[in-house]
Amino acid sequence: MSAALPPTGSPARPLGGAGILITRPARQAAGLARRIEVLGGTAVVFPAIVILPPADAQPLARAHAALSGYDFAVFVSANAVEYGAPDPRRWPAPLVTFAPGPGTAEALADVGIANVRVPATTFDSDGLLALPELADPMGKRVLIFRGDGGREQLGEALRARGAHVDHVPCYRRAKPQSGAAGLAEAFAERRIDAVTITSSEGLDNLWGLVDDATRSAWRGSPTFVPHPRIALHARTLGLPAVETAGGDAGLIAGLLQWFAAHPPGNK
Repeated sequence: MSAALPPTGSPARPLGGAGILITRPARQAAGLARRIEVLGGTAVVFPAIVILPPADAQPLARAHAALSGYDFAVFVSANAVEYGAPDPRRWPAPLVTFAPGPGTAEALADVGIANVRVPATTFDSDGLLALPELADPMGKRVLIFRGDGGREQLGEALRARGAHVDHVPCYRRAKPQSGAAGLAEAFAERRIDAVTITSSEGLDNLWGLVDDATRSAWRGSPTFVPHPRIALHARTLGLPAVETAGGDAGLIAGLLQWFAAHPPGNK
């Protein structure tokens, strides 16, 4: 006879059966979904961004061949690691590696690239630029692994500080083309108690995909985001944004704190 599950809301199941919508790209969503399920939540996965390989793989291949000519390498996200990291045996030992947050650093460690520098202030470009090595990169050659058409802030700031910066696109983003009906059904049936959003682009994709009834239901659920810029954007849409620390750990901490104060009820 199997053992009964602890009751919802118990210390063993602190999320109390809450339905949490995860909108990260599919592969990155899996780890967060597992954590939510272990904590007694119900993960609803709907990737708001589809990640694809670059249309032209040659720039990435050339960047891999030229790694020894760089001083610093920056991976802007876990997607950049998944699609852009070479075989770690080809990673030059002197090449200093940077990540904007713990999630990207963990992804690098998983592929065998260690000793990654992570910001101590905010988990974003501003945090990276505050690191000692990037505060004065005069004459350093920097390679930034990012998505096609990524933000220019980091590269422009490093160039202004005297660095020689190259960008290499290692993945591209696309909007989801289907699944809105299932998402609308989940909201209508009140199976979603909270939403997690990790980029403004993902927020825009999801908002544009759903109908007015789903948007209204979404406004009744807290939206957890890891950055003030995303929180501000969510609030302009009328969403009750809850800002958390970066990475999965930050989102989990925010969810636990919220549902400790706002139990979702018996499920």
